[in-house]
Amino acid sequence: MSGEGWPDGPIVLGVGWNFSEHLIRTAAELAAALGQHLVCAFVDPASYLTEWEPEGQRAALSLDPTVDEEADFPSKQVQRNLESILGQPGEAWSFRVLNGAVPKALSRLAENTGASLFVVGADRPGSLAWVDRLLEGSVSASLIHHQQRPVLIVPGI
Repeated sequence: MSGEGWPDGPIVLGVGWNFSEHLIRTAAELAAALGQHLVCAFVDPASYLTEWEPEGQRAALSLDPTVDEEADFPSKQVQRNLESILGQPGEAWSFRVLNGAVPKALSRLAENTGASLFVVGADRPGSLAWVDRLLEGSVSASLIHHQQRPVLIVPGI
């Protein structure tokens, strides 16, 4: 942090394929208030980053050859949904598509961009979401416990 105020660096917003408008508006308003760029990051659920290969040879690969709704939901549609709320990407915000486990992909992006903060949505309620968290873990909990940046968790409304 330099002197007074908020540290320089963009704000990384983790967006799923089914995000709430409240999450997006909250992150955008915070970024504007802090004078920071908002990086909206979508982690493709149908691929992973082959971490064990040399960095120059990493490739996104399908985890499951069967069709599922999340894998069919193209990142371009996520971007269009973001644009309907935020307008066209530019100086205020940008969009990135990542591969890998969600917390690791977001952490890599934050490290590479020098991000000052993460913004993520609160875990979804319900028994199916609980099973997902049990199997895959909570994105927000993983970010809080495995990196140094602050994490703002925005409740769903």
